[in-house]
Amino acid sequence: MKRTAGPAGTATEREAKLIAPPGFALPDLTDLVPDTVTVALPEEHLDATYYDTADLRLARAGITLRHRAGERGPQWTVKLPDDSRGPELARREIRFDGPHGRVPENAADLVLASTRGRDLEPVARLATLRRPIEIRDGDGRVLAEVVDDTVSVSQGERPKAGFREVEVELHAFGRSGRRLLDAALSCLVGAGCIAEPPVPKLVRALGEPATRPPDVIASTPAADATVVDLVQSALARSMVQILRHDPGVRLGEDAEHVHQLRVATRRMRSDLRSFAPLLDRGRLAPIRDELGWLGGVVGAVRDRDVLSARLTAHIAALPGIDAPGADWLLCQLQDEAGDARTTMLAALRGDRYMHLLDTLVILAAAPPFIEAPELTAPSPSKAAAKIARRQWRPLADAVAALRPDPTDGALHRVRILAKRCRYTAEAVAPIVGPTAARFAAAVADVQTVLGDHQDTVVAEAWLRDTAATAPAGCPAADQLIAVERSLRIELRAQWTKAWRTASAQKLRRWL
Repeated sequence: MKRTAGPAGTATEREAKLIAPPGFALPDLTDLVPDTVTVALPEEHLDATYYDTADLRLARAGITLRHRAGERGPQWTVKLPDDSRGPELARREIRFDGPHGRVPENAADLVLASTRGRDLEPVARLATLRRPIEIRDGDGRVLAEVVDDTVSVSQGERPKAGFREVEVELHAFGRSGRRLLDAALSCLVGAGCIAEPPVPKLVRALGEPATRPPDVIASTPAADATVVDLVQSALARSMVQILRHDPGVRLGEDAEHVHQLRVATRRMRSDLRSFAPLLDRGRLAPIRDELGWLGGVVGAVRDRDVLSARLTAHIAALPGIDAPGADWLLCQLQDEAGDARTTMLAALRGDRYMHLLDTLVILAAAPPFIEAPELTAPSPSKAAAKIARRQWRPLADAVAALRPDPTDGALHRVRILAKRCRYTAEAVAPIVGPTAARFAAAVADVQTVLGDHQDTVVAEAWLRDTAATAPAGCPAADQLIAVERSLRIELRAQWTKAWRTASAQKLRRWL
């Protein structure tokens, strides 16, 4: 599919939404905090058309996609949920250029993991009379904007009852922003506004259908949970993480989204292995294969992000005489990273990924359990410990089999087994208790040290292969290889200490 230009602008929107009852009069907001003034701006008439799938997948996931006329700047907006506290709603706002009536391809692409290729269609039209007020400091800087919105709603040709709400959008952050928001909310509530959990305008307009649960819900199992609950929670948690970070991967502005998407993919694949004795293996095998494929295409980008960050830091510390060739190395890595990202985005836009997401949504909602003793065990905590023990034993055996000076490959194998053991311990911790969580944290330390060790191995191999193609020698590569080897020696000395802690009897007594 042909791609259009990227988004015209991105921002994080932090706003509080309050319900304004009939007859509400906006109070004077002057001097909410010392040395602030209010400036009333001209009324605005906004006309917004919201788009979603027929089953409201976006609205149910807290995402909105709209075209709105009557305001400055690009008229298409996607809002992605970030965080909320009390009446405050934080969302990532991405704006796009494009004509009315046709969703821009890059906007549709941003929400593709949630729509999974289903058609986007108009689901509601909101006409808003907006009365905005800016709160400014003594120097004229805008600290917040308060808008009094009277909204009329229609679906198709059918008008619906409207509503009125007051929004406070912060432009100031930190403690000063928090004080201002608290003061504004206190004043508005005192004047009659109703503070409820924050709800986007579209959800308020559509009512109950838009408040139905999203496709996947991740919840932490209670202490009295069953093994079935643990499995469902573990799979749902990873699926929610994939859906949450997919848009950030597509935007490409923060490498952490790529990292978190790969972690979610690896964790779900590992959990399917750990819980395999409880599930239909015939259905699991192709899913694990597809998760391996996804982890590979996303991992190729993540590996280059990690390598770029470490080489950039090491290069900055090189003496000038050893620096020649450093820029060439980084350019080579940048080209590889660009190719890997192109491959990844093509995969994320393809039918194979869409089918995998649909499969994972179904899997998270209804794992294919078989008859297994752990599912009906009288003591779920003991059954959960048995599941974790199956991942501990291969790890302990692999460490015991290491030679005094183990190969890099052998240590990498230990790292992989430590990761599986950690993920399983984390999955069962809700019903096993804090001992399992402490054990998981200790094993995570082993995984981290050996992960850093493997990063030095990968970096050295890349430097050797790439420097061999340098047109006029590359002194920087030799120095960087020496840095990586020195770090690897240190990490080899560190990992055994982390292992002694993780393998201590007091931490694994529950196994």
